[in-house]
Amino acid sequence: MALDLAALKAAVAAHGRVARVVVAEVAGSTPRGVGTAMLVWATDNGFGQEGTIGGGALEYAATRAALSTEGFTRHPLGPALGQCCGGSVTLLTERFDAARVAALEGEEVFARGRGEMPLAVKRLLDRARGQGEHPSPQLLQGWFVEAVACETRPLWIWGAGHVGRALVGVLAPLPDLEITWVDTAPDRFPAAPPQRVTILPAADPARLVPHAPKEAAHLILTYSHELDLALCHGLLTHDFAFAGLIGSDTKWARFRKRLQALGHADAHISRICCPIGQKALGKHPQAIAIGVSAQLLTLQKGDVTGWTTHFSASGA
Repeated sequence: MALDLAALKAAVAAHGRVARVVVAEVAGSTPRGVGTAMLVWATDNGFGQEGTIGGGALEYAATRAALSTEGFTRHPLGPALGQCCGGSVTLLTERFDAARVAALEGEEVFARGRGEMPLAVKRLLDRARGQGEHPSPQLLQGWFVEAVACETRPLWIWGAGHVGRALVGVLAPLPDLEITWVDTAPDRFPAAPPQRVTILPAADPARLVPHAPKEAAHLILTYSHELDLALCHGLLTHDFAFAGLIGSDTKWARFRKRLQALGHADAHISRICCPIGQKALGKHPQAIAIGVSAQLLTLQKGDVTGWTTHFSASGA
């Protein structure tokens, strides 16, 4: 579990000050695990709420205390609240406004607690920043640590050949990309694909195009020009935020004519970027992957609303 920054931001925008109650530690039998959270805000009639920490008397009490209490509180479920679980729960209640939510932008791990930060927490944060490890939510020497779930953007990579594999290797570790990887058969993919990458083998990949989110970016680099063309045709019919096609200027000139013959207007065809990459870096798969990844990230970071529909490239 991780702190859902997008949900917290939306709640603050809608309701002003919002309390977040998260399960920081458990002992024995409890309704929900560490990291489970709910949001609470004031309304004209009492309280509004999103999420749950397990219901029952614990949640009832925590909801009513959320806007007047901050910090850690421990709740024995049996004797204090009359719940049959018999364990105990430590809750962390924090209040957020727009400024405090904004301070979390760009953070991958959120750590807070009493007094000076313990060395164990500093080491955990160093590993997270240096090695990309996202810690599980935990109460560590009086400090609660949890990863921050950033907004992800869908990226579909079509083709698991040398360039496709190199691209996935470069892009998969990035936490803000949600990668779907498509090719024609399971044996086209590596035996141990990166974590957080969705593998989709399909005998006819173009039939998967309607299942892609319309806000997705696409990189087309299959082993077949005919399949590349079918994917371009499918995406122009379906819509997309960005589409890049590997190939030369000559390949793209042929594709433009064939896409025109399929009924697509020039302005619409021009939304597809071809060539992609940086020719000066060379034609080695890793060099192509580095060039395409750099351009894709530049495009992403420069457009706060999502993928832009124009992508200037120097050729692969």
